[in-house]
Amino acid sequence: MDLILEKFNLIGFRAINDLAGHNVWLDRLMIFAADKMGYLLILSVLVLFWKKNSLKRVLLVSWGSALIARFVFVAVLRYFFYSPRPFLILENVKILMNHQIESSFPSGHTTFYFALATGVYLYNKKAGLIFLALAGLVGFARIFVSVHWPLDILAGAILGWATALMINKVLARFLKKKQ
Repeated sequence: MDLILEKFNLIGFRAINDLAGHNVWLDRLMIFAADKMGYLLILSVLVLFWKKNSLKRVLLVSWGSALIARFVFVAVLRYFFYSPRPFLILENVKILMNHQIESSFPSGHTTFYFALATGVYLYNKKAGLIFLALAGLVGFARIFVSVHWPLDILAGAILGWATALMINKVLARFLKKKQ
């Protein structure tokens, strides 16, 4: 099974990272998506729900689950499962972004933004789909710029999604008991 996962990671990484370095505008877009676009997503949640009655709940679920997923669950997983970043072990990698040498599994960025996007989706399906697509772009871009493997992104997406669903359920139970 490990060999299959390693092959998936290698083939997927090469297919995506090999797209880098051919078009300066695509490279710049992917660097932006991998590093800065998430800040726009974080602010967009506030803007999108500013005048809604559900603002506090949406912020609690989206931002709360994103923070818990990234700074609790990702940290715990990285403690137990070390995975070197692709640029550390592969040759001929197109490195478009500098990054720390910590474990790459799971992707903290992808986990954070999928939790955020799922939180938005739970309260606004149309906006949530856009957020999920942009979270997917962040994940894709993290491979493109050479800092993650495909399984890092997949695990981050699943972890972020599951955390948002869990936080939403816990919040619903808490609010129900409070009434």
